[in-house]
Amino acid sequence: MRKIESISVFDMLKIGVGPSSSHTLGPWRAALRWIEKLKAKAYFDQVSEIQVELYGSLSLTGKGHATDIAVLLGLEGLDPQEFPVEEIPQITERIQTKNLLLLNSEREIAFNPSEQIVFNKKFKEFHPNGITFRAQLSNGKRTSETYYSIGGGFVVQKERLNSKKQQQKLQEFPYPVQSGKELLAFCAKHNLKISELVLANEKSLRSEEEINSRLKDIWNVMLDSMYTGCHTEGKLPGGLNVRRRAFDTHKTLIGDSPYSNAEEWITAIRGTEVKFRQILKWVSCFALAVNEVNASLGRVVTAPTNGSAGVIPAVMMYYMVIENHDANFEDVRQFMLVAGEIGSLFKKGATISAAMGGCQAEIGVSSAMAAGALTELMGGSPEQVLMASEIAMEHHLGLTCDPIGGLVQIPCIERNAMGAIKAINACEMALDTDARNAKVPLDKVIETMWQTAKDMNSKYKETSEGGLAINVALSDC
Repeated sequence: MRKIESISVFDMLKIGVGPSSSHTLGPWRAALRWIEKLKAKAYFDQVSEIQVELYGSLSLTGKGHATDIAVLLGLEGLDPQEFPVEEIPQITERIQTKNLLLLNSEREIAFNPSEQIVFNKKFKEFHPNGITFRAQLSNGKRTSETYYSIGGGFVVQKERLNSKKQQQKLQEFPYPVQSGKELLAFCAKHNLKISELVLANEKSLRSEEEINSRLKDIWNVMLDSMYTGCHTEGKLPGGLNVRRRAFDTHKTLIGDSPYSNAEEWITAIRGTEVKFRQILKWVSCFALAVNEVNASLGRVVTAPTNGSAGVIPAVMMYYMVIENHDANFEDVRQFMLVAGEIGSLFKKGATISAAMGGCQAEIGVSSAMAAGALTELMGGSPEQVLMASEIAMEHHLGLTCDPIGGLVQIPCIERNAMGAIKAINACEMALDTDARNAKVPLDKVIETMWQTAKDMNSKYKETSEGGLAINVALSDC
């Protein structure tokens, strides 16, 4: 029987810390994985010295993406989902000042980050985002492990594809889906919405109570990142001197409407003037807010990556404050289930890593996820859901990843606003179309995206060696 990888919605939507899922969250989680392996092999108590080597894209844009900081936090054994982000500066300052690392928050060992985190521009063959952890043991032996951050916070090792453990993760969903065609076939055969099918798959892994609880946590982080971004003034860190824009836009839009928390804020927004121009501004504001929080090492949700974290919450918020003032958690759940499934199709058929596919793999995928999810909420059929996703991705094909200074700021933050607007437009086009007349199936656009990714020059794949990254100097900012 053909094996199909089971990708949960909670694989696609992870709570973590910015600014990058592949360059920050991934290396952080890789460090945690390495500590687990050290303990499993009974090496942990023998570690006397550590060296970390960053390869390829992790090295070329690692400083701008705070990869070195993420490695330190991971080696300290801190949880990216729950660790208070406001404590990051004092943790890193302690390590850098004292040259001492508290390994897994248990053992203090000498560690000089400037010397023992090595930025190696060489690309490893398996994936552009490679990271190797090396340890000298007290018994004279050495041990090392190499991990690859493949986008969206996913971390793998090269041998993973052949491991028994990986094989056990396959073919466990009641509705195993590899493609859009298979997804539609299951929906038609069992008379299911896409969200209903995904919920059935999720319930094979965990209880409905846990599903609801985790989705509420995800939405709360999304809402908080929008709220925080809209209420934080100033400039973003990193040296580009980028002024936060969500604060000013929000101040103009919200006016004197009273509120004291995020829930009251939603009600206040619903009472503001709503014309086409204001809708554009609100959606852009929501997306900008999330990614300004992300760029500040704030807490966001990979959707499917940190660099594209603003699109899905912005479109969900659009539905709540513009389209349906009675929207509640049931709508949020439905939206996230569909979005997660669309994202998984791209991960299975192409990539969600900008280092592999350029920004089409991040903003393009997030826009497709949001477009499909919104379409189901708006009453669209499964066929229209996939059509909306296809439309959104079709108009992101070939989008390059060329961050200035390796920072997830320019052009990344604005691209989230554009991706959210495109998602809403794609939804409306799909809803007004008989999906039977669609000329380009989603599977074909996913295939095309992957072909485009493989043909794209490496300097446009999150290396800061082409595009805006070299044509706009830091001195210009």
